[in-house]
Amino acid sequence: MKLKIVLIALCFTGFFANGQTKVGSVDSELIVGLMPESKIVLTKLNEYAKRLDSSYQVKVDDYQAKVAAFKKLDPSLSDNFKKIKVDEITELERGLQQSQDNGNKLIQLKRNELMRPLYKILRDKIAEVAKAESYTQILTTTGNEFAYIDVNFDITKKVMAKLGLKMPPPPAKK
Repeated sequence: MKLKIVLIALCFTGFFANGQTKVGSVDSELIVGLMPESKIVLTKLNEYAKRLDSSYQVKVDDYQAKVAAFKKLDPSLSDNFKKIKVDEITELERGLQQSQDNGNKLIQLKRNELMRPLYKILRDKIAEVAKAESYTQILTTTGNEFAYIDVNFDITKKVMAKLGLKMPPPPAKK
């Protein structure tokens, strides 16, 4: 008899413990991509990339000029002199690769810097919806993998409504 009472008590405890949490999901990348501010970020990022590209292009032009000059060298010149020129060109190639890598990193850093305020706005709106609807957790659907998501707990549309955004039409099927 005591075993039955303990078993029933455990069942009720599990039932009430599960009733205390409410988990939702949100597609944060979709929302951020639809925010009008994201277009401004993209424009600023493109301008920044163009400025970086112009300084990179100067290095490319210098490299191409050295390669062209090397091709025009007199074949009768010493192998030592040719080796020095090849080493210069090789060093320029390394410098170009390093500049390109640095440029990509700088663009990523700038993107993160420009997107940070958008994610803060989104985070605040998610918190508003979660508190208003008594969610205990909201998970992002992007960047995480889920085996199952109940769409009834997806607050993407509610957060978009708070931000004044509309859901884009589904892609046309081919």
